[in-house]
Amino acid sequence: QVQLVESGGGLVQAGGSLRLSCAASGNIVRVNTMDWYRQTPGKQRELVASVTSDSSTRYADSVKGRFTISRDTTKNTVYLQMNSLKPEDTAVYYCRFVVMITTSNYYHEYWGQGTQVTVSS
Repeated sequence: QVQLVESGGGLVQAGGSLRLSCAASGNIVRVNTMDWYRQTPGKQRELVASVTSDSSTRYADSVKGRFTISRDTTKNTVYLQMNSLKPEDTAVYYCRFVVMITTSNYYHEYWGQGTQVTVSS
């Protein structure tokens, strides 16, 4: 019932920047949390950044000071601005929304399809 579509991934040299976007559509009543995760082959998916309904943000230690998460509540869209990229940032990045929908009285989580970010040396 809710779909998340990601965009903005690509290939960039170390030190460069990318901006990821994730837009949600469907019967959303309210959004509680928006997150960005990343995953590489053989590793568990890790939380990169999160923004909650009170606008509080959290970042993984490895990206703090380089990445910024933001959201546009009027568009149900979350962004991840990635600066000073390093080769170790190479991964598939996934967005996650925790939302309440019209057919439910509690929150559900939905995931984007993933977008590849590759950082060359």
